[in-house]
Amino acid sequence: METVRIGEFGRHVGAEVRVQGWLHNKRSSGKLQFLIVRDGSGFAQAVMAKAAVPEAAWGAGERAGQESAIALTGKVKEDKRAPGGFEIDVTGLELCQEVHDYPITPKEHGPAFLLENRHLWLRSQRQHAILRVRHAVVKAVRDYLDDNGYTLVDTPIFTPAACEGTTTLFGVDYFDEGQAYLTQSGQLYNEATAAAHGKVYCFGPTFRAEKSKTRRHLTEFWMVEPEIAWAHLEDALKLAEGLVCHVVQYVLDKRREELKVLERDTARLEKVKAPFPWLHYDDAIKLIQSKGSQTAWGSDFGGTDETVIAEAYETPVIVHRFPAAIKAFYMEPDPENPVYSLSADILAPEGYGEIVGGGERMSSYDGLVQRLREHELPESAFQWYLDLRKYGSVPHAGFGMGIERVVTWLCGIEHLRETIAFPRMLYRIYP
Repeated sequence: METVRIGEFGRHVGAEVRVQGWLHNKRSSGKLQFLIVRDGSGFAQAVMAKAAVPEAAWGAGERAGQESAIALTGKVKEDKRAPGGFEIDVTGLELCQEVHDYPITPKEHGPAFLLENRHLWLRSQRQHAILRVRHAVVKAVRDYLDDNGYTLVDTPIFTPAACEGTTTLFGVDYFDEGQAYLTQSGQLYNEATAAAHGKVYCFGPTFRAEKSKTRRHLTEFWMVEPEIAWAHLEDALKLAEGLVCHVVQYVLDKRREELKVLERDTARLEKVKAPFPWLHYDDAIKLIQSKGSQTAWGSDFGGTDETVIAEAYETPVIVHRFPAAIKAFYMEPDPENPVYSLSADILAPEGYGEIVGGGERMSSYDGLVQRLREHELPESAFQWYLDLRKYGSVPHAGFGMGIERVVTWLCGIEHLRETIAFPRMLYRIYP
């Protein structure tokens, strides 16, 4: 008999199949057992009638506790009322491992307990749905960039110097080479590969030793970072806008059932269409100050500021030309007013904050040397980066998009710790 995954039931209606999975929940009604079974591809209700199965199968179903490993056989039928839209009439059941006293029960548990048991919490229907959305986001990102002529080039996790700021680095002893650091971004290396391939992206984990406990921060998170040679700020933002729209539409097309499990209001996501509105930094400051913010000109935005800005729009909004003094050393000054930088953030609606940050990179060798000195960064560690400005330097731009931030927004959830299988936070590295 063919072993079939629950997610494939639509192709096997009326057929008798074998299913291997785990008992998510069950209830009994005299001579009927209703078993909610999951196998990683979905959840389904299996109905077992005492008269239709051998006595051993009935007894195995009675003994099985939550998360027992089971293999069952039965006929697939369509039922719109059932979880996932399908049901299976059981003809046989084998108890592969009998489990009792599973720690995570259907009752309410606090976040500390659930995070301590994250390795088991991942099995819940809500967490399953979130990680399925994450997978769709990752696939949509890769497909969009690949289809638009970008080459994936992996960048190092160990780096000899800072990319963003020296205060948020994780230091590592690197053999006889002294101190190395876990990467904050692949961008600097992307600039080198963009000069070789024209249009590139890296996609991997990044690290920030930022002592933040907000719902928008992790110490380890994943970013996709495209970089484009012969490009300006507007080119990078056009790519970012197209990427965000594609990701949203792909998730709506492929993960609507998961969004339903999460009780996400998809009408809000349906409104995400290009072009996004542009808002100059100066106007953004005026907007938040008119709503009572004490943030002064020349400061970066906090989470509350970003929420106030985003509430003025139904789609993501592009805030551009931040003051050069608060941006990274490599950001190109605005030629019309060098007080500003050719930088931009894309803020998600509904209070989910920054999902994209990027800009145009400095292409002048002398200008970059000056900025390194202003930021008191060691020129020796950046010699290879300066070389890019000596040999065929051209305007180039790019951005980083945080996967966890995007998944948090699309799922409509409160805290991004649920959007990665094993979150790393200020006070948590277990499990």
